[in-house]
Amino acid sequence: FAGLDYTADLISSEQQIETAYASGVPMGGTLAAQADSAPRFFVQALKDPIDAPLDKIQIIKGWVKDGETHEKVVDVVCGDGRQPDAETHRCPPTFATVDLSTCSYDSDIGAAELSTLWIDEEYTSEQQAFYYARVIQNPTCRWSTYDSLRLGIEPPEDVPATTTELAWSSPIWVN
Repeated sequence: FAGLDYTADLISSEQQIETAYASGVPMGGTLAAQADSAPRFFVQALKDPIDAPLDKIQIIKGWVKDGETHEKVVDVVCGDGRQPDAETHRCPPTFATVDLSTCSYDSDIGAAELSTLWIDEEYTSEQQAFYYARVIQNPTCRWSTYDSLRLGIEPPEDVPATTTELAWSSPIWVN
């Protein structure tokens, strides 16, 4: 969700969704900018109950300036209490591992749920931009590795044994 008046208490509110809809727009929507207010984004993700924990959520911003397209990726919340670096806007690396002999992964590293309220402090009202969220899961075995284990053969050498699954939202346009 994006809005101009979301406050930090939205994260712990019993009425998160109702509040987000009432004073903002969901993914796929357009938010009308105001000169004195930066857009605020409420993002939340839950892990699949039968899959690996979550590593982080990113916001991807795209805009056009002087006829050139720009894109910026910002880590907005990290699992395990890690914090995005203030200068790079990136989470420290996860320590989650995968045992390639069994394809088991660390189930106690990462998060079952991630949520935050992020404000684009660099936004200017002259700028038309779009934003979308990307959720990144801890590493798991690639399907070719699972299949190799089931068949009792060596996994292919020409592809990585693990993968990092992603999910992303529809964009929100701000203009």
